[in-house]
Amino acid sequence: MKILLVGAGFSCAVIGRELAEAGYSLTVIDSRAHIAGNCHTERDQETSVLIHVYGPHIFHTDDEEVWSYINQFSSFKPYINRVKTTTHGQVYSLPINLHTINQFFEKAMRPDEARAFIESKADTSIEEPKTFEEQALRFVGRELYEAFFKGYTQKQWGCHPNELPASILKRLPVRFNYDDNYFFHRYQGMPEHGYTKLVENILDHPNIEVILNKKFERGDGAEFDHVFYSGPLDGYFNYELGRLGYRTLDFERFTFDGDYQGCAVMNYGEESVPFTRITEHKHFAPWEEHDKSVCYREYSRACGKDDIPYYPIRLVKEKELLAKYVELAKNQQKVTFVGRLGTYRYLDMDVTIREALDTAREFLLCMKNGRQMQSFYVNPLG
Repeated sequence: MKILLVGAGFSCAVIGRELAEAGYSLTVIDSRAHIAGNCHTERDQETSVLIHVYGPHIFHTDDEEVWSYINQFSSFKPYINRVKTTTHGQVYSLPINLHTINQFFEKAMRPDEARAFIESKADTSIEEPKTFEEQALRFVGRELYEAFFKGYTQKQWGCHPNELPASILKRLPVRFNYDDNYFFHRYQGMPEHGYTKLVENILDHPNIEVILNKKFERGDGAEFDHVFYSGPLDGYFNYELGRLGYRTLDFERFTFDGDYQGCAVMNYGEESVPFTRITEHKHFAPWEEHDKSVCYREYSRACGKDDIPYYPIRLVKEKELLAKYVELAKNQQKVTFVGRLGTYRYLDMDVTIREALDTAREFLLCMKNGRQMQSFYVNPLG
C-alpha cells in the first residue's frame, strides 16, 4: 500500500514512523519549506539563540509511553516553565499561588488562611458558572480576576470573558502553596537540539519520503491507498461551507544585549498593553549561554484566510459549522483527519503524539482485519 500524509508536524510524523516500521511506503508533504509545523525551531542568525519560530512550546506529560517514545528520537533537557505576569506596575508569579496572593493583597498568610481569604472574596451567589467570567468570579473573586485574567483573556480571544465558556478557566489552577511550576505533569523538558531536529529524526526512515513546499489538493490522494490529513478540516473541502474560526498571532521581534526580562515568558494582564506577552527565547534553553538575547512581543487577533491558524475558537457558531464539516468528512473514503487542525481542537504536544500512536495502531488493526479506517479516530465534537 501507498500512504499519503498531509502535514509534517507531530501527527503525521508519528503516524508515518509507526506505519513505516510496519513495512508501509509513505509520502509526507507539507506546504511550508520546513518540517515540524508550528513547533518548528531554528537558530537565529544574529544571536545564535534557538528560536521557537511560531511561539514557545514546552513539552509536558504524564503519559509515560509518550515520554519514552519521544526520548528515542532526541535527548531532553529538564525545563520548568515559570511564567511571570506584569499588572498594575508589579510582577507576579503564575499560576496564582500563595506568593501571588500574599504579594497582591500585601499579606503573609499561611495556606489555610489564604484559602479561607480567597473563599471570602469569591462570589458564592454563582452556583453553576457558565462563562469564563463567572468561573473566575466564583473561585477567585473580582480583584484577582480583573488583575490577572480579564484583560489578558480579552486580548487573547478578542471577546469579553462573559462570551467564553467556563471550561477555559479550568485549565488555570490556583495553588495555596509556593509552587510556581506552570505545569503539574511528571515529565517536563525541552529537546536539546530543538523540535525540528526531533521531528526530523522521527521522519528519518527509508520507507518515508518527505516533500516540502507542496500544497495539498484533494486530487493528490487519488494515487494513494489511504490519506492521513492534518491540515485544516475546512480547508480540505475548500471552505465550501465557510471558514472555521481561529485566533492567530503576530510576532514583533527585537534583540537586547544581555538579559532583557530575566525569564522566558512575561505576560501582560492589562488590556491597555496591546500585546499579550513577551517571550525571551534563550531562557527556553538554559543549558546554553548567549550574550545577546532575542525576544518577541505577541499580539493575538482574528485569523484571516492567509494567516496561520493557532487557536480554534470553538464557540457556538463555530461548533455548528464544525458539525457540518464532520458530516462531510465522514462521507470521505480512505481519508483520516488527524491533529489540531484536522479535528479543530486545541491539543498539547503529548496528546497529539498519543492520538497519533493510537491512530496508527488502529489503522494497522483495520488492515489486519480487512476493515476500513474511519474518518476520525477521535470525535472532534466530543
